[in-house]
Amino acid sequence: MKKILFLTITMMSINAVVAQNVMSPELLWKLGRVTALGISKDGKNIVYKVSTPSVEENKSDSKYYSIPVIGGKATEVTDYKTLLKDKNVSPDGKYTVYNEEVKIDKVHGKDFYPELDKSNVQIYNGLNYRHWDTWNEGKFNHIFYKESNGNDKAIPVDILKGETFDSPQKPFGGDEDYIWSPDSKNILYVCKKKTGTQYAISTNTDIYEYNLATRKTINRTEGNLGYDTAPQFSPSGDLTWLQMKRDGYEADKNDIIVSFKGMNMNLTANWDGTADSFMWSADGKKVYFIAPIDGTKQLFEVNFPGLTKIAITVKQVTNGEFDANDIVGFSENKIIVTRTDMHHATELFSYDLKKKTWKQLTNVNTATYKSLALSKSERRYVTTTDGKKMLVWVILPPNFDANKKYPTLLYCQGGPQSPLTQFFSFRWNLSMMAAQGYIIVAPNRRGMQGHGVEWNEQISKDWGGQVMDDYLSAIDDVAKEKYVDKSRLGCIGASYGGYSAFYLAGIHNNRFKTFIAHDGVFNTQSMFGTTEEVFFNNWDFGGAYWEKDNKVAKKTYTTFNPASHVEKWNTPILIIQGGNDFRVPIGQSQEAFQAAQLRGIKSRFVYFPEENHWVLKPQNAQVWQREFFKWLKETL
Repeated sequence: MKKILFLTITMMSINAVVAQNVMSPELLWKLGRVTALGISKDGKNIVYKVSTPSVEENKSDSKYYSIPVIGGKATEVTDYKTLLKDKNVSPDGKYTVYNEEVKIDKVHGKDFYPELDKSNVQIYNGLNYRHWDTWNEGKFNHIFYKESNGNDKAIPVDILKGETFDSPQKPFGGDEDYIWSPDSKNILYVCKKKTGTQYAISTNTDIYEYNLATRKTINRTEGNLGYDTAPQFSPSGDLTWLQMKRDGYEADKNDIIVSFKGMNMNLTANWDGTADSFMWSADGKKVYFIAPIDGTKQLFEVNFPGLTKIAITVKQVTNGEFDANDIVGFSENKIIVTRTDMHHATELFSYDLKKKTWKQLTNVNTATYKSLALSKSERRYVTTTDGKKMLVWVILPPNFDANKKYPTLLYCQGGPQSPLTQFFSFRWNLSMMAAQGYIIVAPNRRGMQGHGVEWNEQISKDWGGQVMDDYLSAIDDVAKEKYVDKSRLGCIGASYGGYSAFYLAGIHNNRFKTFIAHDGVFNTQSMFGTTEEVFFNNWDFGGAYWEKDNKVAKKTYTTFNPASHVEKWNTPILIIQGGNDFRVPIGQSQEAFQAAQLRGIKSRFVYFPEENHWVLKPQNAQVWQREFFKWLKETL
């Protein structure tokens, strides 16, 4: 009897220890980060990369692996490129295309005055003098091609020679911005052929076609004024791409366009959603694509009818509490994708299109999860002040006990037009935040993709309007639960989410006990005057602050300006800022911190001189996490 009692107590103690083992900021940054590279040339294996950060060395190391498309044991590979088809080699094997940066414009003082070679002056005659986190030094990304026969003396050809345009597009474009035509006669590339101020106020990228024989270029999408991106060819050789219609609107509906027999066919025109990455089926009868839907990202398909009278139909292929993020390729009747959910980082999965079943292929972090008690995300639908049903993700701590009371955080998503889905972040990780003992409330407020085009567009020019009511409706509804400690509510967010924290700090009527704003917009007027992508503010703010007769813009710079409500601030606030953030420049956080300090409000300014709109270096990321949770312990 004593032995049984001893064993029972021992097992209870072990279970208690296991239950306390939860995701931490330190453990989060030890997880492997999976990136799919493609399916091998023989179609038998998937090649992928696993990057693992080292906090001690303040860098990440990467290893490459191959795993059978049907599942099985992963094998480490050294020369992974030999396993994959090189998209940059022309289909006939004669040429290779690549990109390099070329110095064209004079910018530095020594460019103009060579005898003053120790000067460090920069001189600009137009906007786009800096972008994202980099100053314009007069260099542009250009596309080159050369013979692939191993002839070291082959002369590369610059297809944008002398042009002051970028392809790949800065700051995030790569070799996905250019492709070969199936006959190897043309190179197609994405480019915004505008410079200076015109570049800064426009989103009009086009797809250009360069002919190797004539060395002439034509614009394949000249009639469209918004984004044209992601070119690829169908199995039958039809150019396909993603298109947004309106110039200056970066979050416009993204449609799939096919150029077929002289016509541009919009496959998703009548579908109330926005497409993400896509890939043709091998038989050329369907296009598969990823799109946000109701708080997740799922796989969809749309048929390609050609010139037949068959109706174009968009169908949702997958469904579940996860995000399908990238389409890797096909293997017989299976499609390979990357997948996440709020509690699990990216892994590779296959989906059987006939059986409608999933199979997890990689298990990079599975052993880690098995040792943890994980948080749990739940759907909740809240009625908004205008009578709509709004999805709210509620993330509960591990070993959640409904009889206890928990401090609760309202999470404000950035964007402002971006989907709030089952994403897995290595900074704004809602599951890990919940694992520290907080309930997280994450509303799919106006501006969230995946709830129809109208819902997504309602935030434009209305930053401080209905969306703020949506936030408060969400937190008020969840706060009714007995397990929420209403005396310990906080509000957190970055970018537009940082704006939301600044704005709510002036209108929350004492709901919140603390705020955290990272790279947030504090003063809409100075934001318009210092951000680099002016098209964004032109669209979302409704115009410039000097347009005195513009009623929409006037409201943006007065009523919807967080700086206009500082006299009502009475709550502690943590303000975080990256020094190389040119999207939401440092002055925004400096103004907010100065206002809080001069008003005598408990506040802290955490400054990352070398980080941009994100925090990417491992040790900086750990400081971010420690300051984040230290602030919550101090104020909540």
